[in-house]
Amino acid sequence: MRWQGQKVGDVDSGALPGLEDRSSVLRTVTTPDFAGMTFHEVLSKSALNHVPGASRMPFAWTINPYRGCSHACVYCLSPDTLILCGDGRQRPLRALEIGDEIIGTERQGHYRRYVRTTIQAKWMTRKQAHRITLADGTEIVASGDHRFLTDRGWKYVTDADSGQRPHLTMNNRLVGFGIGAAGASVDLSSIDYRRGYLSGMIRGDGMIFHGTYPSATRVREIHSFRLALIDPEALDRTRRFLDEEGVPTRTRPFTRASETRSAADAIHSAAKRHVETIRSLITTPGSPTADWHAGFLAGIFDAEGSCSRGILRISNKDADIIARIEQGLSAFRIPHIVETERPNGVVTVRVIGGLPSRQRFFAICSPTITRKLSLEGTAVKSVADLTVIDITPLEGEQDLLDITTGTGDFIANGVISHNCFARGTHEYLDLDGGADFDSQIVVKTNVVEVLQKELRKGSWQHETVALGTNTDPYQRAEGRYRLMPGIIDALAASGTPMSILTKGTLIRRDIPLLVTAAQRVPVDIQMSIAMYDDELQKAIEPGTPTTQARIDTVRALRDAGFRVTVFLMPIMPHLTDSVEALDTALRRIKEAGASRVVYGALHLRAGVKPWFMQWLGEYRPDLVSSYRGLYPGVSAEAPKGYRQWLAKRVRPLIRMHGLDAEHEDDYPVRGIRSSAPHGRPAPAVAAPAAPAQPMLF
Repeated sequence: MRWQGQKVGDVDSGALPGLEDRSSVLRTVTTPDFAGMTFHEVLSKSALNHVPGASRMPFAWTINPYRGCSHACVYCLSPDTLILCGDGRQRPLRALEIGDEIIGTERQGHYRRYVRTTIQAKWMTRKQAHRITLADGTEIVASGDHRFLTDRGWKYVTDADSGQRPHLTMNNRLVGFGIGAAGASVDLSSIDYRRGYLSGMIRGDGMIFHGTYPSATRVREIHSFRLALIDPEALDRTRRFLDEEGVPTRTRPFTRASETRSAADAIHSAAKRHVETIRSLITTPGSPTADWHAGFLAGIFDAEGSCSRGILRISNKDADIIARIEQGLSAFRIPHIVETERPNGVVTVRVIGGLPSRQRFFAICSPTITRKLSLEGTAVKSVADLTVIDITPLEGEQDLLDITTGTGDFIANGVISHNCFARGTHEYLDLDGGADFDSQIVVKTNVVEVLQKELRKGSWQHETVALGTNTDPYQRAEGRYRLMPGIIDALAASGTPMSILTKGTLIRRDIPLLVTAAQRVPVDIQMSIAMYDDELQKAIEPGTPTTQARIDTVRALRDAGFRVTVFLMPIMPHLTDSVEALDTALRRIKEAGASRVVYGALHLRAGVKPWFMQWLGEYRPDLVSSYRGLYPGVSAEAPKGYRQWLAKRVRPLIRMHGLDAEHEDDYPVRGIRSSAPHGRPAPAVAAPAAPAQPMLF
């Protein structure tokens, strides 16, 4: 495995002073992907760890593919950054969720091409940011650690605080299509946009008829409006817009599907006043606004436009419609040409300027037919001038987000952006439980191969194996090393039940594999979600997935058929133990579809307490004296009196929300049901003991 920009050092005999067999250290790696972190890639002699005092635990074995935790995220973009989604539209990063389809890139043959991918994880943090300005007017707000693809490879926004790394400089050229400078503001909910869309759509593809029909006894007036389309998105938008104008319509089938054509539905009206209203609505106003122009272009594109091989065209015979198309494109400075009239009288307006112009049209006008917006398979070519002309640090700290994707990248404000990848135990290596736990990550690169050998031994009794009781198996480093799929497959193939505890949303990547595993062995899954206040969660878990992202992960696991347990721990005195806080937490847990809750008060072990007290002194200095009284000594758990008080407060709330409950003190001595997908038989599997909250920092 080789990461761009990584530095591979010789084995340092002092790098891991507590490791007994230092010859097992393969190499020490620092990589720009994880600025400030050092990965110690080791060959492990064993994968299965026997738990001391197993007679007091419901499991006797654990697997820890990592030591330390890389959840301290370093990338990040402004939440307002526009991300290119799988349907061809751009949406703010803040609005996206795990599982959403977006566009990334991958190399296919000689070219890098745009491909569909999914969001596998999402993080939030707060740190200093920089504004990068490109020659075409595109602006991007990102942390100094974020990377973008340039014509000279991947580069960070700024140089490293210490040492050197490839970073952006003036005249570097980013890769993508950009979004240009902010142009005319268009209100897609305005009356003018709505009427512009109706004008473009109905003039382009609708039918309005006023006439008479004489019979033997009388002359009947005929008034009719009809719009027939194969794309329900455009038909639904037109129906909705007409309804908002006080014009109801009826829907009926228009044509059936055949081998040569698609099925089409139609909306229609035969009421004279409604048909006359429609005719009035589609009339061009004397002085069209920007909103009207945008709506008209969207409507006529949905009706008569195409985007074949990346070339956007709109065709029609009506000279006035062609003039309105030209006028609208010129108003938004979208370059175009009018092609020579064909023998049949059809004239085509073609947008020029490649992908930047095409995406600008879509972003401004917002047509609704998804199939016409797709970028999949298009080669990545930089036609726009995406030269860096300014990088300005912003004052103070900014709320920033980042995501992990299946391709390792995504499109942010029209340029290709690299994505983010997904304490006490460090002391056995003579590393501390604070900064070292976040920055010195031990990776057992051969854990899958060793595990497979151990599971083949005749002495193996197929006892439950727990993952996540020490460090998170789905921390961000797993996005690169991908050790968990092999571990899951090896355990399932050997007939070994497994239990996974994580706070990492990257587990969603492996849901199909877990479903398959659960058909062979009991699989128990727990999600750790302790903080339900966004500000507190960002303060105490700055690099972890958001609470909502983890709640959504519980829901995804539940939808896949798993009965998920949520670890509501640690509950922190004076911070998360109020009735309101607990009720909110349990309501969200229940709504996500969890079956069970394990709760417990904060423990402060010797390796964690100094770091927690340091954090508390900065975040809530008013609580320091109270915590010193509750947690005296070097290592302490919450006093018995507090734990009893907490149980009396929590248990009624848990029952009220219809959840099964366990206190951490009771949890280790009981088994729980397998969380195998519903409808699949699975024997009871013992749950893991509640961890001593190793993932607090």
